Amino acid sequence: MEALLEITPDVVAREMLTMDWDEPQTIERSATAIKIRGLRKSYGALEAVRGVDLEIQRGEIFGLIGPDGAGKTSVFQILGGVMQPTTGEAKIFGQSARETRSSIGYLTQAFSLYQDLSVAENMRYMGELRGLSRAEIQRRGMRYLKLFDMDRFTDRLAGRLSGGMKQKLALACALITEPKVLLLDEPTTGVDPVSRREFWDTLAQLSADGMTIVVATPYLDEAERCHRVALMHDGVIHQTGTPAQLRHHSGLKRLEVRAADLSRAETLLCKVESLADVQRFGDRLDVMARNAETAEAITRATLRSAGIAVNEIRAGAPTLENTFVAILRELNGEVNTPAFPVRRKFRDRAPNAIAIGAHELHKRFGKFHAVKGINLEVKYGEIYGLLGANGAGKTTTIKMLCGLIEATSGELTLADEKGGFRSSFVRQRIGYMSQKFSLYDDLTISENLDFFAGVYGVPPAERAEKMQWALEFSGLAGRGNMLTGSLPGGWKQRVAFGAAIMHEPSVLFLDEPTSGVDPLARRAFWQMINRLADRGVAVLVTTHYLEEAEQCNRLGLMVAGELVAQGTPTEVKAAQRGQLIELNTSAPQQAANLLKAEMESWRVSLFGDRLHVIVDEEVLSAIQNLQQRLRRAGIDVRDAYEERISLEDVFIAVVEQARREGKVAAED
Repeated sequence: MEALLEITPDVVAREMLTMDWDEPQTIERSATAIKIRGLRKSYGALEAVRGVDLEIQRGEIFGLIGPDGAGKTSVFQILGGVMQPTTGEAKIFGQSARETRSSIGYLTQAFSLYQDLSVAENMRYMGELRGLSRAEIQRRGMRYLKLFDMDRFTDRLAGRLSGGMKQKLALACALITEPKVLLLDEPTTGVDPVSRREFWDTLAQLSADGMTIVVATPYLDEAERCHRVALMHDGVIHQTGTPAQLRHHSGLKRLEVRAADLSRAETLLCKVESLADVQRFGDRLDVMARNAETAEAITRATLRSAGIAVNEIRAGAPTLENTFVAILRELNGEVNTPAFPVRRKFRDRAPNAIAIGAHELHKRFGKFHAVKGINLEVKYGEIYGLLGANGAGKTTTIKMLCGLIEATSGELTLADEKGGFRSSFVRQRIGYMSQKFSLYDDLTISENLDFFAGVYGVPPAERAEKMQWALEFSGLAGRGNMLTGSLPGGWKQRVAFGAAIMHEPSVLFLDEPTSGVDPLARRAFWQMINRLADRGVAVLVTTHYLEEAEQCNRLGLMVAGELVAQGTPTEVKAAQRGQLIELNTSAPQQAANLLKAEMESWRVSLFGDRLHVIVDEEVLSAIQNLQQRLRRAGIDVRDAYEERISLEDVFIAVVEQARREGKVAAED
């Protein structure tokens, strides 16, 4: 429960104000940037960090991954010099973390910006706090703002920036002192995929320039971009290595199973002891096992005996998230989502009845056309994912669909009704979890749950049972008297989700429900979402985590207020032109820079020591051309092969196409 005791950003700021920034620090130029030995941190009787040993090399991007409460933030705060360890040591270039604070950049989980100051004023404040001259602030500030393509927005208030732009500004503020070590605690939570990729490409360049970067992230596709990662759980480091080493160490193989009646297929396969794990996605199951051939035979036999048709079984490489979940299950045991106390019977509906519908939906705010002719239908029992970059119009669309704001024009259907969405009949049949936390920080958890139970009309006789379920689902059983404001983001999201479904809605809107939630908790979310859909609930969900979007039955990609693509995850990926080539080279960053200069930059991205390149030509010809380009520059290509294109690749390609057509500004 370490994360419940985090030091707040205000405490970090006060610590920074007490530092002597004028006192120069002598930094040892050794290969080892960070050395941690026997590190422990206790908060009274709670030992959050229990003997951590770790070495991080100069110029390395090192990922610290683990569930909420693992002890990651405590380690970051000790490395940042914000607090002292109980015992043990944390040395940075041979000196204690407290002694080298002026050489450390630290980006905390919460946005460390002043919302009512402009971009330039935030940069100037941080520079002056660190004792830099006005001329130095101007020189360095413009350097980093240009790096992030934000030099055009120096007069814009921070509070008016998108999530991606805020994070870029926060990173620029952390970099203005040109630190030797950069600490990033969940830096891309709530940031859209385009901005996340730009953010990580910048980190790769800083790493190549010699900066040591330590990142904590709940998104394990991001951890794939690190040179090495460490899995932390219950205050202890359990495994350390490259992402490939961790995946290999699990010894698991992955099968993608496409079959009829995925809900029943999942239930049956979960009972097969020889299968290590079974997880449902929107149009497939992921089956993990030690032996792929044996697992395929067992899967086919099990489903055939139950009369379930198997459409396709394909072998695939396990993801880092598959590995992460497998390791934590070994440590923690099975992840069980408590059964929801069902008390309401849904009405009988015609097959394929539409729960959420929009026809030619438009929304204008003055001269700004935010939503442009949206057409979509979500059936009862379906999970529909609405995807888009920050500013694409997703939240505005959701607010119109659930009746929170009026459409400028168009026809809407909600919970069998056309119009009259503010009636008590409709209100009691929808649940809404907003993008911003829909909880009151100055109330306790139990008071929040009781308040929303009353708002949604949960019968008094059911409230205690359903509030208890929400606490158990959130991992906070027995902690209902805690102030909600003291909870980290991941726990708040779980409570907010529980509050949104206590009244058993038949239509559920979830706007980025798992933002900042760790992989195990995210899995519990989706187990519950799937159970609701199996019961007949229509779910419309938005997310910036595109591996998670694979959990949806159907997807809609939204760009600049328009819905530009719809279909199952497989259909959306299949409709995208191009192939993905993965390269292993002798100079990854140099290779990335070279190819970006010769191709559209969005086609090239660095993942640790591997390079992903999207090409339109035939695979073998593309590989030969890439090898020739790089070898002419003296870069050796050790390996090159085709990889399956991801939903994130598709998303970025669609957004870039819209930018070329002038639909999307380059600012987010």
